[in-house]
Order: sequence, then C-alpha cells, then structure tokens
Amino acid sequence: MAFAPGCTVTFVAARPGPVVDDRGSLGLTATASFRDVPRPEMIVVPGGPGTTEALNDADLIAWIAETHEHTAWTTSVCSGAFLLGAAGLLTGRRATTHWGWLEQLAVFGAEPVSERVVVDGKIVTAAGVSSGIDMALTLLARLGDVTTAQAVQLAIEYAPEPPFDAGSPATAPEGLAARALQLIG
Repeated sequence: MAFAPGCTVTFVAARPGPVVDDRGSLGLTATASFRDVPRPEMIVVPGGPGTTEALNDADLIAWIAETHEHTAWTTSVCSGAFLLGAAGLLTGRRATTHWGWLEQLAVFGAEPVSERVVVDGKIVTAAGVSSGIDMALTLLARLGDVTTAQAVQLAIEYAPEPPFDAGSPATAPEGLAARALQLIG
C-alpha cells in the first residue's frame, strides 16, 4: 500500500525501533508505538512463523481490537488472521489464512474459506504471503478505483506466471503438501 497514491504507511510495534524476525535474520524499524497510533484508517496484520508467539502478546491483541473500532479496514495476511481471531474480530465472519491452518480459524468462531482474499464487512483476510498482493490490489480498487489498482499492478509488474502449478494443495503433486508444511513449520 505504500506505493499507492495517497497512502502513508507506518510500521507500528510495541515500541519504536528495530524489530527482528523470528529467525534473527531480518530487521525492520518500527517508527511508532501502539500508543502513538490509536486510530489508524487501516491496519495490516502480518503472519508467519512468529504468529504463535504474537498470540501471547496481550498488548498487541488489545491494540488490534481497540483500533478495529476506528478503522475503515482491518486486514491480515497469512496467519495474521489468527491475531484478528484472538482479538475477537472473526466470530461469525468468513475468513481465510494459509491453507495449512485454514480449518483452525473455526476455533475463533470464523467460517474458514479457501479463497485467496476474503472480504467480510470491513475485515479483509488474505491466504498465504503472495495473496497479500492480491489483497492490496483489491483494497486499492475499493479505496480509489480499478484504474488506480491496475496502474499499481502494472507499476510493480505483478503478472504472476509461476513455473509450476503447485501453489495450492489442490494442484500440487502428491505428497508435496507435507513437505511444504515441514518447510514452514
């Protein structure tokens, strides 16, 4: 969304400063704390291997729940949907996440949907990490117009042509799903 006309992105964490991924190999700098951003127009909650630890972060879960009251859009990518669920936002809603954990969304009262992007009211969930681009383009079209979303798609040269048809358990070769889950934990 940072590339989108009129959008400003703020990376928020418990406190401003470096935030290192779960493997200690990638660092990003949070420019604001949860307290600094009480009423964002939109939140994008990422997922990934650190989600289990994040589910135990009461301050993060509270911030998601509190800011949702004021957002135009509350979104997640991949297992970030579980953080929305922990914040009580998915009860009775259609939602998606990575295929390996999709059915577990029901624990939070959600209706698991096997789609790349699911819009249910002002909550938008994206399946795996690559579907985050699909979600961003979907939101751009809703926030502005289809032409703007298409211009951004062209600007980032998003024209997927994967070399294999293995991006879904439905199309992947036999036995590949188990191997994929081993890779991501």
